[in-house]
Amino acid sequence: MQENTDIPMIEVEDLTKYYGEYPAIENISFTVNRGEILGFLGPNAAGKTTTMRILTGFMPPTSGTARIAGYDVVDQSLEVRRHIGYLPETVPLYTEMGVIDYLDFMGRIRGMGKEWRQRRISEVIDICRLGDYRTSLIGKLSKGFRQRVGIAQAILHEPEVLIMDEPTIGIDPIQVVETRNLIKGFGGEHTVILSTHILPEVSMVCQRVIIIHEGQVVAVDRPDNLSERLRGTERLEVDIRGPSADVMTALRDLPGVQDVTRADRDDVGVYRIETTGSEDLREAISNLVLQRGWGLLRLQPIQMSLEEIFLRLTEPDSDRE
Repeated sequence: MQENTDIPMIEVEDLTKYYGEYPAIENISFTVNRGEILGFLGPNAAGKTTTMRILTGFMPPTSGTARIAGYDVVDQSLEVRRHIGYLPETVPLYTEMGVIDYLDFMGRIRGMGKEWRQRRISEVIDICRLGDYRTSLIGKLSKGFRQRVGIAQAILHEPEVLIMDEPTIGIDPIQVVETRNLIKGFGGEHTVILSTHILPEVSMVCQRVIIIHEGQVVAVDRPDNLSERLRGTERLEVDIRGPSADVMTALRDLPGVQDVTRADRDDVGVYRIETTGSEDLREAISNLVLQRGWGLLRLQPIQMSLEEIFLRLTEPDSDRE
């Protein structure tokens, strides 16, 4: 059957979920286009997992609607599940099974025919680089390779939509990079929602980001556009060997500097500089240090933390949309 490519693959409108009197999410609305990788970004307990569980048919919303590939997640739940692959934060693996046996079992319960199942098992093992572990017991695998098995089962039935909840949590740095590259490769062929609380992950993998805070959407934009919108106050951190009082005074007198704070590290002063963000002060700071004959050991921008971004986006007097 020919799919309608004009409609978004995921449509969420005024989605709300209450646990008792507590609103886990409230009036969330967004769409995800076909082939797009969307980052669903927020701190722990922001409402990310609740949203993922509603989209995958794990639980119903209190109110609002969500549609996957045109199908309602409540009224047409079985049809929705045929179109999605789900990687929950804790992957439900049968650790006493071998990798191939587990994937074969998952294919059977999804109603995949024998030829399709065998073809896809071979393909997903190659995609997820599990070739050396195809006969290994899942319980003997590292956390990173268990995560790969989880991704393999999520894409086994060739779903149009992949929903991944914190896919890199708890795995080693090498596996994190490989998993991010794997997910990035799914874009175009699959529509992907990636839930995470790791800001760099969104920048590296996703084409668009939704920021959720206390159960509500506070921003929807491309990662680079979001950074631009948050410009206005920037921070630099600089290590200077020199007389502390003189260094503090000189840094504070530079045009564009709002504030300077200091911490000691052995005999080197570590200075955190708040700037207006209207211009790059790194060259002015380095020239100042050289002119005074002090030692410049380090100068780098300090990225705004996720919590600070939320504060900036949610402060009542903010003029940002």
